[in-house]
Amino acid sequence: MSVSPPCGIWGLSFSPAGDRLIQQLLAAGGLDEVVCSGASPAAQEVLRTQWGQAEGFVVAGACGLVVRLLAPLLTEKGRDPAVVVIDPEGRFAVPLLGAHAAGGDALAQRMAALLGAQVVATGASSARGSLALDRFGQAWGWRRGPQGDWNALMRQAARDPQRLRIHQSHGTSRWQELQASQQLGQAGITSGAQAAAGAMADLVITAERGPGCRWHPPCLWLGLGCERHTSLSLLERLVDSRLEELGLAPEAVAGLASIDRKADEPALLQLAEQRNWPVRWLTADELQTVEVPNPSALVAAAMGTASVAEAAALVAAGAGSSLLAAKTIERAGGEERGAATLAIAEAAEQWAPRRGQLHLVGSGPGRLDLLTPEARRALADATVWVGYGLYLDLLEPLRRPDQLRCDGQLTEERARCSLALELANQGLNVALVSSGDSGIYAMAGLALELWLSQPQQARPAFCVHPGISALQLAAARAGAPLMHDFCTVSLSDRLTPWSVIERRLTAAAAGDFVVALYNPRSRDRHWQLARAREILLSGRPAETPVVIARQLGRAEESVSLHTLGDLPVEQVDMLTLVLVGNSSSRVQDGRMVTPRGYPGAELS
Repeated sequence: MSVSPPCGIWGLSFSPAGDRLIQQLLAAGGLDEVVCSGASPAAQEVLRTQWGQAEGFVVAGACGLVVRLLAPLLTEKGRDPAVVVIDPEGRFAVPLLGAHAAGGDALAQRMAALLGAQVVATGASSARGSLALDRFGQAWGWRRGPQGDWNALMRQAARDPQRLRIHQSHGTSRWQELQASQQLGQAGITSGAQAAAGAMADLVITAERGPGCRWHPPCLWLGLGCERHTSLSLLERLVDSRLEELGLAPEAVAGLASIDRKADEPALLQLAEQRNWPVRWLTADELQTVEVPNPSALVAAAMGTASVAEAAALVAAGAGSSLLAAKTIERAGGEERGAATLAIAEAAEQWAPRRGQLHLVGSGPGRLDLLTPEARRALADATVWVGYGLYLDLLEPLRRPDQLRCDGQLTEERARCSLALELANQGLNVALVSSGDSGIYAMAGLALELWLSQPQQARPAFCVHPGISALQLAAARAGAPLMHDFCTVSLSDRLTPWSVIERRLTAAAAGDFVVALYNPRSRDRHWQLARAREILLSGRPAETPVVIARQLGRAEESVSLHTLGDLPVEQVDMLTLVLVGNSSSRVQDGRMVTPRGYPGAELS
């Protein structure tokens, strides 16, 4: 057989029942390649040939079978890929191998989210609901230092987590708010630039290089300027020697920045690609607004700004950043060409927008079984959940101890979006949660506006995950009222003038649309629904059926049928959706239906 090139996640199955699960995961985007039961020898061959190259394997089958297949392939903890076993009925996902170092726990959580399954935690940290200290920093945008006995650290954490000594001098400290962090013993966590405390710690979170187990947050930005056709070796020597001289870890570098006139400079592009550093290209106008300690008239004459390296580092490092190292000049030696300048800025906390992700998650009406698999996966992958407290409460059974929850108030949508975007800019994977669908009277629009206001080269990834809206569930509960053209109108005049809302209602009445009324009535907005009924009655009979659906998808759900003429306005509140039929809608045997064919149409 021919084996596909190395890829991310392989799905393997050894039975027809497992085949269905593997194909389901492939269709949901959870797997990159699959081999099913009709090719059992091929599956074994894939394990053998891809063992040292694949990111992980998801196997539908018995644990005993998988163990026997894996045994001859095992090498060592730091090199073996993640292996997750799923039972053929899709009820459980077991991270069998590489739970921490290879990401098996995260892979199991992702597969379980797509299948609606339960993760069987086998690692010590997962079983206790505590942090896996050898891996948790990745979720916070950090990178591990090259030294340290991480196995010994994990053994110590398993024996007595309360006695662990952790020192943090850089990066966000919000991880300390996690439920999973509470077992560490807050007395053992120190902060600030205390060299002695760092030297005594079992784990250090810092931008500084050194011995022992260290996590390095992305808080350093390199500003680089260079002459045309400067040699790559010169840039490498300048960056490496300066970082070493200052005692800074390369793993703490979030990226590099320069003037946009250098965007085609081969050595800069090669350095960024080689080190896997994102590049921020800045205009002269952006650079000249920054005050720097070493402006240059020569640079201003040539580039239109008095500073490239220092200004670029400060701009790229974000608001509140400071210049950690002023510009240094390095000139060509031997057969090298050119010259370059380097400055280093330190972010106020950590700043790595290109590492971050902002996911707009529609949580549906509230019941977990109405949450889409795509939304479940986004929630499982996120480090932080941001949302209104009531909506997060409904999702709480899905949240793990290593995921941070940030509650907001009902009317503070902009603050919630700003917080979520700020955390994503720090390099985190953030889920911003709305009820129903994020793109329908929810957070997606505002979040997208804020995201678009950032420079294109300094944005986290952005993705909207749809959810089941109240409109859809109300229609499903009532029967089939949306079989013809329909529209939605929000009666809240907090963001839309009432005159505009009335104009839309009048158009809906004249067009004989089925109308879904969102935000129909609150304590302070008690008259708008009655006025909307008057307007709609101008275009359809009083006998027009109306659905009042309250607390959809929740334990207090209630759905009742009425007519437009006797609509009980006082029974409606902000937890209610009102669905008004058109002139052809009718109720029969307790169900509301809008015929697909409109009166006067010729049907064939």
